Order: sequence, then C-alpha cells, then structure tokens
Amino acid sequence: QVQLVESGGGVVQPGGSLRLSCAASGTISGINVMGWYRRAPGKERELVAHIIRGGGTNYADSVKGRFTISRDNAKNTVYLQMNSLKPEDTAVYYCNADILLPGTYYYTDYWGQGTQVTVST
Repeated sequence: QVQLVESGGGVVQPGGSLRLSCAASGTISGINVMGWYRRAPGKERELVAHIIRGGGTNYADSVKGRFTISRDNAKNTVYLQMNSLKPEDTAVYYCNADILLPGTYYYTDYWGQGTQVTVST
C-alpha cells in the first residue's frame, strides 16, 4: 500500500520560511513527477511546483524566486523550501506523485493528506 506522508507545515510570520517534506512509502518500482499543490480558502487547487525524476522543475508564477522544489530519489522524497512567505501563501499544501507499482506498466497518481501553512502576524 503506497502512501504519501507530508510534514513541515505550520504558522509563520510574513517574510519567514518553512520547509515541507513528503515521503512516499510502500512497494514502489519508480516515481516520475513529484509536485506540490495548494488550496487556499474559497479557491481552486493550484499547482505550486513540480519536479521530474531527472531534476527539471516548473513553478507557478506566484512563487518563482521564493520557493524551491527538490527531491531525493533514493528516499522517494520531495521537498518544498518556501522563503519570503506572504499571507497569500496561506493554504493547505498537498503532495502529489506519479508512482509505478511493481508488475504494472503505467504510473498511478497519488496524493498526500495535506498540511496547513498559515502566514500571519
């Protein structure tokens, strides 16, 4: 049974930093794209950033220059370093991964349970 477990959310003041982590556990043959999404109150879920296995990245315009996504393929873990946080970054952040299970030939989409990030004075 594959699970994505997130950690690192919390409350921070504007201008502060947080680092989110998401580890995939279970029997996994491979992981392609890993990413972070967020849903703010009253808004649609949006892509924050994603990273492919080879290291290529893509960011939402709103976080470019402030957030950095990275991954450790040996640990099946993806990170999101968030700097210069703003109140508008307040949201529930969800980890996402395309995972190849043993004995299959296609990637399955998995989601974490979400972790709350609150940026407030």
